[in-house]
Amino acid sequence: MRFPLSLTRTMTGYLLKKKLSGETLFPLVLMLEPLHACNLQCAGCGRIREYASTMNTRLSLEQCLAAADECGAPVVSVCGGEPLIYPEIGELVERLIAKKKHVYLCTNGVELEKKLSLFKPSSRLFFNVHIDGMEESHDAMAGRRGVFASAVQGLRAAKQAGFQATVNTTIYKQTDMNEILVLFAYLTELNADGMMISPAFDYQAVQNADPSRADEMFMNREEIQKKFRDVEEELNQFRLTASPIYMDFLCGRRELPCAAWANPTFNVRGWRGPCYLRGDSHFASYRDLLDAYDWALLGPDHCRRCDRCMVHCGFEPAAVLRADKGIRDLVKMAVWQMG
Repeated sequence: MRFPLSLTRTMTGYLLKKKLSGETLFPLVLMLEPLHACNLQCAGCGRIREYASTMNTRLSLEQCLAAADECGAPVVSVCGGEPLIYPEIGELVERLIAKKKHVYLCTNGVELEKKLSLFKPSSRLFFNVHIDGMEESHDAMAGRRGVFASAVQGLRAAKQAGFQATVNTTIYKQTDMNEILVLFAYLTELNADGMMISPAFDYQAVQNADPSRADEMFMNREEIQKKFRDVEEELNQFRLTASPIYMDFLCGRRELPCAAWANPTFNVRGWRGPCYLRGDSHFASYRDLLDAYDWALLGPDHCRRCDRCMVHCGFEPAAVLRADKGIRDLVKMAVWQMG
């Protein structure tokens, strides 16, 4: 199976319950950012630029757990910043799992090998290691030599210790997709449990910091679709965690509405709105976030600031929710999950 039975069972039951209740806006994944401090300064990162004034501030353990309770999403993506430098990261993950949450700990991998002793293998825990290319390309994006080697060693150590570990890869304008195929073949040899793939989002903070570099990095929708279409057949040979419906969207075969409301973000400033990518406002409660927007007016068909976005945190939840709209998509998703 593409995902553990426990996660599949939890998500299926959760979606059924929400559908029977008549709810239309509900979370799938909480994007929990305990801190924004990081041990890297990646070229495409918006967080280290957007939150420069709160870079030394972090959520308390109790604030993190309260956000998970308030939101109620069955999956918590612990991100940042670099979550492995959060002092209470081991206890945070342990207590989220005790709440029956499925946890994706998103890390650049630099600290992973040395921090593994803080965790216990569980069907509810995934390490999600960010790797954007082979060694030269990845180290260039990360702004430091040796990052690729550390990430790979962390991934290898996690797998040897019995943990589930996936890889998250961001595609930029300068990305050589043939290199990504080589990377995924290498990760398959390392026994990675899956590969998440998504085009980059052109953070306004990155544009403001270095407009010429940003123009070299970020793509419009037509460029994204061409990049993914050119290697679609080859990508399908690998254990992608991107759903086939989302991949259809990336390749330009179908449109999806943005469902950013399903992946809410909580950090030191509150509930980020409208989405993980755009931080126009921050709210005191999850309900305030939901009530603040007419969500139908967000997304590339309605908002100029969204017209280049095809990122998984907005459109993958729409793909998951779309799957129950027709038997063909339902079968497609079921076959993919069993693959």
